[in-house]
Amino acid sequence: MRKIGNTLYITLPDVYLSLDGENVVILNQQKPIKRIPLHNLSSIVMFNYLGISPALMGKCIEQNVALSFISPSGYFLGRIIGESQGNVLLRKKQVQVSDNLQQSLLIAKNIILAKVFNCKWILERAIRDYPLRIDSARIKSTSQRLSEILNSIEKVQSHDELRGLEGTAARLYFNEFDELILKQKEEFSFTIRTRRPPLDKVNALLSFVYTLLSHDCASALESVGLDSYIGFFHTDRPGRVSLALDLMEEFRACLADRFVLSLINRKEIDKDDFMNYENGTVYLNDEGRKKVIQAWQIKKNEELTHPYLLEKINWGLVPYLQAQLLSRYLRGDLDAYPPLLWK
Repeated sequence: MRKIGNTLYITLPDVYLSLDGENVVILNQQKPIKRIPLHNLSSIVMFNYLGISPALMGKCIEQNVALSFISPSGYFLGRIIGESQGNVLLRKKQVQVSDNLQQSLLIAKNIILAKVFNCKWILERAIRDYPLRIDSARIKSTSQRLSEILNSIEKVQSHDELRGLEGTAARLYFNEFDELILKQKEEFSFTIRTRRPPLDKVNALLSFVYTLLSHDCASALESVGLDSYIGFFHTDRPGRVSLALDLMEEFRACLADRFVLSLINRKEIDKDDFMNYENGTVYLNDEGRKKVIQAWQIKKNEELTHPYLLEKINWGLVPYLQAQLLSRYLRGDLDAYPPLLWK
């Protein structure tokens, strides 16, 4: 459990929340372990199934403290908030900004800046950590080209121009991805990013982990009252969580890609965890998916210092904090949306 700003995150599986006067009481095996004044909170996010007392739930509704319920694996279950507040103003603002090309471009630019910045630092870290095992000169050259793209992104005037720069940066980054695979090279070689369908084991891993990450981002957005289907960078399509795809751009390299590389380089997954089909497509089998999901949950518990809030949090909470920051920007509490810039 962790209180960040005015939001209480309950991540422990064996705690229950109750009400005592005007205080939230956190119980473990019916013993109180912490008390927090309810007036200090604007929202509570629950990641477990033990739940919350009816008395506290009623008090939260009365005082407009939003309650969000997320499964331990990260799936959004529901959100409760008092009648007098609701999400209507925030969602109306989200739609207005999404329909305004200039306003939506401001958010999209910051998101893609963070994506390219984080890709660049994946490469820079590889140069620092494995200078004798990779082609450092080539990767340094690519890193410098990504720096040039970062400068260009700041000057873009349209979504199409931004998408062009993002696509170029992604191709440059993935051209070096095979260099970052240090073990099991015969089975996990990488040449090009193939999405639908994945045509090799590395792409199968990337696609599956991106799916897990998109679910986490959609849950995070819904937990703060945003509509995960209305985006600022990805165009709206029926059934596509465009805003979740926007948000996850910041985390693809620094969270998902690093996770995939660690699975391969630490030999936590191998060739027997995949199915190869006659048409050339490759997917994880049941055992492989199970391994990845278990490792993903462990990865989300690893800590980092959030570069904007300067607080230690675990990776699993990062999408929720970024969703909060985005909602604060849309409400006018922040001058700009601060994306996750990782080093």
